[in-house]
Amino acid sequence: MDILKVSSRSNPNAVAGTISALMKSDNEVEIQAVGAGAINQTVKSIAIARGYLAPTGLDIVCIPAFTNVDIDGVERTAIKFIIETK
Repeated sequence: MDILKVSSRSNPNAVAGTISALMKSDNEVEIQAVGAGAINQTVKSIAIARGYLAPTGLDIVCIPAFTNVDIDGVERTAIKFIIETK
């Protein structure tokens, strides 16, 4: 499964395009985001990707969960979004 890391500066349309491309080939993607801004960009990206994939007959669902990530030697709590086909 591919893991995407999204920041508060990520372009939601670009992330949505990546999600769409990966969903067509792998049927599962994990996205990790730390902080409110990154989570906001992630949720927008997932909504946009759903719009990209719907005309192709793919419907996606999102499963959020907590995970720990290491950033510059410091352990932080992130939100991971597992995207799967319905």
